[in-house]
Amino acid sequence: MDAGEDFGPWLARQLRLADMTQTELAQAVEVTRAAVSAWITGRAAPRPETVERIARALKTDLATVHTRTTDTQAGLPVTWYHRPGYPDGGRDGGNAAAFAFDADVQVLARETCQNSLDERLTENGRPVRVRYTIHELTGERLEAFRKAILWDELHPHYMAVSEVASHQKVGRVVDAGVRDMFEKGRLVLLRIDDYNASGLTGDDYDDGKFAAVVRRQLESLKSGRDAGGSYGLGKATLWATSALGMVLINSTLSVPHEGRTERRVIGRLELPWRSVDGRAYAGPAWLGRPDPDRPNAEVVRSWWADDETVESLYLTRDSDEPGTSFLIVGAHDVASLDQSSPSLDADEEAGDEDDGTRDIEAMHRRLVEALGRNFWAAMTGGGGRLPLLETYVRALRNGEVVVEETKVDPFDEQPSRTRALRAFYDGTTVDRLTEAGQVALRTVPFRLPLSGGRRGTLGTHPAVLLVTSAEDRDGVPNQVHSLRGNRMTIKKSGVAGLPLGVNAFQAVLLAGHAAGESAPFAEEAEEFLRAAEPPEHDSWGQTEELTLRWSHTAHHRIKRLTTEVNAAVKELVSRPKRTGGEGGAKLRKALTVPRKTGARRGAGAALPELDGLDASIGAGGEWQITAEVKLPRADELPAMTPVVLLDVRSGSRPRLDWAELVAVDGCEIEDGVLRFTPGARRAVFRGFTDVGGHPVRTALTRLVLELRAGKGE
Repeated sequence: MDAGEDFGPWLARQLRLADMTQTELAQAVEVTRAAVSAWITGRAAPRPETVERIARALKTDLATVHTRTTDTQAGLPVTWYHRPGYPDGGRDGGNAAAFAFDADVQVLARETCQNSLDERLTENGRPVRVRYTIHELTGERLEAFRKAILWDELHPHYMAVSEVASHQKVGRVVDAGVRDMFEKGRLVLLRIDDYNASGLTGDDYDDGKFAAVVRRQLESLKSGRDAGGSYGLGKATLWATSALGMVLINSTLSVPHEGRTERRVIGRLELPWRSVDGRAYAGPAWLGRPDPDRPNAEVVRSWWADDETVESLYLTRDSDEPGTSFLIVGAHDVASLDQSSPSLDADEEAGDEDDGTRDIEAMHRRLVEALGRNFWAAMTGGGGRLPLLETYVRALRNGEVVVEETKVDPFDEQPSRTRALRAFYDGTTVDRLTEAGQVALRTVPFRLPLSGGRRGTLGTHPAVLLVTSAEDRDGVPNQVHSLRGNRMTIKKSGVAGLPLGVNAFQAVLLAGHAAGESAPFAEEAEEFLRAAEPPEHDSWGQTEELTLRWSHTAHHRIKRLTTEVNAAVKELVSRPKRTGGEGGAKLRKALTVPRKTGARRGAGAALPELDGLDASIGAGGEWQITAEVKLPRADELPAMTPVVLLDVRSGSRPRLDWAELVAVDGCEIEDGVLRFTPGARRAVFRGFTDVGGHPVRTALTRLVLELRAGKGE
């Protein structure tokens, strides 16, 4: 009897499922009620001959009682439970969380793959494997699948939604999905399987991953400290991608529940409010086995399905490795219409042609593109380090291969960035680019603020910047891709003010744990940047969480990091300047530093003084100025503001605006003000003027650069 779930809890649940009392079982197996109670509480175990009688009483086979890895088939059958309408008459027109995302398989790939990364089992060091299977059903296979999902039970609910479809968006989407299935005789299933992941562990109702995904909204219970998700919204993309609002789930658990791990199955349906046979329903519904512990056994819970059931629901997993399979029923890709060129005019035969949203070959292509674009770094290994992720995409029609399975290769999708990251892992980076294919590395200071609204800096995290030459397959050149611990691309940005003639490049910024587990303040940077991400996790900036936990100005630290990164990129990709040539001399003559000998503050306190300058005119016509400041010995140095003025023959000098100010060494810049590092003797900063404020062409101007105390007014 030593197998599967403990005998007592298993037997107690079978009695509830079979609606049988302990007394009735005792009579059926010819023992006392006290004996049955002792089995359930674990104080005793039945004899072998009694086990045979228990199997007959529960209408199951002897092996099921011995192994206890599944429930008996006696008792309450699997069915759909629809949440009743609200007693106060309130109505929901659908799940609001689903409106945070478009019906877009590329958004789906980003969100679901991020979730799988977050749930990767890290103890074995192996990557999480994620497979996307697009499967179109027609004919007998479609009819058999409708029978498996109990379509006859659902049909009245879909009809009720269609009747009011013109009044709300979700109803129109569902109505179109049902019509497509019946009028065109097809249904597209999109299954996402992950392996070496935690699976949906925990109780059906209590706190845990299962309840967070299946029962609740806006709840995120992630396993990893580098988790990408934090809002609990990503799972809504599953239902947003289903034109029928239906997702079926089969999970293999990393931690046993009820003594079992395999084939934990449930379905969830997202429909708007509806009235069926005079009874109001709130919206969601669940496919499962009625829970005998709930009033009238109406509410359903997950059940441990057999192999035949999961096969009929297209939920069969390839192995017993932990993870979860999500089956999106009626998958559509509305966003793909933006990528296509229609062959017909909008008004010509509008209803007769396929709109392309269920084109399985197009879905395959767009999934591969999205996975390569967003997760190239997670799929890259090197230096003895395995990748975090492997992804695969395939397309079938009625079980036959339409598009062969594709393993997404980061070198195919993002060759330059993948080369840069691998060089970082392999330790083959260089200080400066001198040949094509090299990868240059710079560390960029990321100054983390103190939490709780306190002024000051917690510490400086050295983010890692990698720069290499671009290739055509990379997409848009001269971009910086920023990422943190889970190695999903978070932020994509260009670099403004690049010098004329720069060779095309690609850059990668690694922050938090992505910069290295031993990097100073990596944990703090990871936490700060995660809080700075919106629900889409596609940027770093001001968020409500950042304001509440740090301050309303905390996002300025990220802006400062961006400025530092752009300055470092420009330094790495700029061609060496000529020294001593006529052109450089002319530019230096055009820039003047007014000397105020003996300038003092108060009673003999010396001020920082400009001591060296270099200038050039950028490709956009802006002045690019590098200035060196001599710092006097003092315990505390005043803040200074660099001011750039046009040098004119008469009258007051017009002041130009800075487009960008960058601290290089011995100082920080905050709101255009220089604050010097205590103990430093020299400081260097760079400035780029705002061309929009130039009254005349840059080449015809002369400048004066001043340092003014305070804010420089």
